[in-house]
Amino acid sequence: MNGTPVASRAIVAQPNLINLPSPTPTPPPIANAVHQAFVLDEQARVRGTLARVAIFRDLAPSVLEDLARRVSIRRVQGGDPILTQDQVGDALFIVMAGRVKVVMAGETGREVTLAVLRPADIFGEMALFDGRARSANVVAIDPVTVLALDRTDMLRHLAAHPQTALNLLGEMSRRLRKADETIAELALCDVQDRLIRRLVALAREDGQELPEGALIRRRPTQQDLANMVGACRETISRTFNTLARRGLIVPRGRSLLVTRRLVSMSPTSAKAA
Repeated sequence: MNGTPVASRAIVAQPNLINLPSPTPTPPPIANAVHQAFVLDEQARVRGTLARVAIFRDLAPSVLEDLARRVSIRRVQGGDPILTQDQVGDALFIVMAGRVKVVMAGETGREVTLAVLRPADIFGEMALFDGRARSANVVAIDPVTVLALDRTDMLRHLAAHPQTALNLLGEMSRRLRKADETIAELALCDVQDRLIRRLVALAREDGQELPEGALIRRRPTQQDLANMVGACRETISRTFNTLARRGLIVPRGRSLLVTRRLVSMSPTSAKAA
């Protein structure tokens, strides 16, 4: 008799557990519509990015549409590699969002930054033609989105559109000239001159124009500057502080003001004038 009420209470409680309301699922038509809208928006952004790439300029909309269908989209977290040195080169890459850096590393682990690339810039083009491995590492600075165009598709496009090939030759020539300038700077300029050139270049590429100069909103670390200039961090730190004491640069939190006085000291300003 004492066990019967217990069993009865268990039987009564069980239906309440079974009948707990479950979350209402999102109706499939709405989910499909949201997904379709996202896909269409992304396709539009892909076409927009391709239209801004220097080597694809002046292409007909139908050709850009064909390229957009052939590219694949890759997303990489900041700090992660996109390409590694000695990797087989099987695609051309285009930065769609974010920034990447092209770096080479020595046996000691020291890095040299060859370039910082931004949306609509390309990389990985050399290995498409010589069939050799990648010559450098490419690392995401920010969370980035890149487009990858397979080697076969790219070569087929070049055969059908010679103007793209000429544009690509122009881009590679520009980069070769930049490499010559970098070699000359390393051989002929001291660390202060190289740092001034690099800060002025960053101000022109990323800076916001102000009456007193250009504001770099995302100030590079001193290690980043050392990698760009080809010097050790300690030397860059001393040189950076010297420029700051002279009022040529003004740190503002995470930003950096490059004054007009510093810009006038750079040989590149004379060329631009």
